[in-house]
Amino acid sequence: MTKKEKAQYIIDELEKLYPEVPVPLDHIDPYTLLIAVLLSAQCTDVRVNKITPSLFSRANNPHDMIKMTVEEIKEIIRPCGLSPMKSKGIHGLSEILLAKHNGEVPQSFEALEELPAVGHKTASVVMSQAFGVPAFPVDTHIHRLLIRWGITKGKNVVETEKDAKKVFPRELWNKLHLQIIFYGREYSPSRSPKWEKDFITRKIGTTAAKKEFVQ
Repeated sequence: MTKKEKAQYIIDELEKLYPEVPVPLDHIDPYTLLIAVLLSAQCTDVRVNKITPSLFSRANNPHDMIKMTVEEIKEIIRPCGLSPMKSKGIHGLSEILLAKHNGEVPQSFEALEELPAVGHKTASVVMSQAFGVPAFPVDTHIHRLLIRWGITKGKNVVETEKDAKKVFPRELWNKLHLQIIFYGREYSPSRSPKWEKDFITRKIGTTAAKKEFVQ
């Protein structure tokens, strides 16, 4: 199969499996989504969703967030890991949103990526899921699967994102990146993937990828 043929197969099969894809992180608006995505770095969505109710009951907007100290934020989010860095980022970006953006989350990649602790992947998630702007956020799960499927040979998520955008239609990016994440969790985990379960890799996976499988 060519990459284009593989891409179409992926699109067709994932649409059958996941015609509707909810945003995995619980949130009520762009600000709470931004905070949840920031917390999800090296942490599962499930754990983030257990922590954010406690945080958002205290502060679900930048005005209330800056009333808390960095230490108070750190104690609440500690189970998510990297709490010293994340708590400083949350407090710092809240101050900047109030000072520069009237308390609103900006709707541009450039402005988002200027915020503390906000990288390109976080900005991409917010732009796609909060504002509907076409983006293809690539996390480690998507990076692994697109290599496994022969869509990319990217050495990092930046290269993988570029390759994904070349083969998948722009109008599908926002939904497709979520579909791939859901598929990876359910059918193609990083550890001990099962040959009989991961039908996409069985069909289009690279030779190297197929050697990973427990058959």
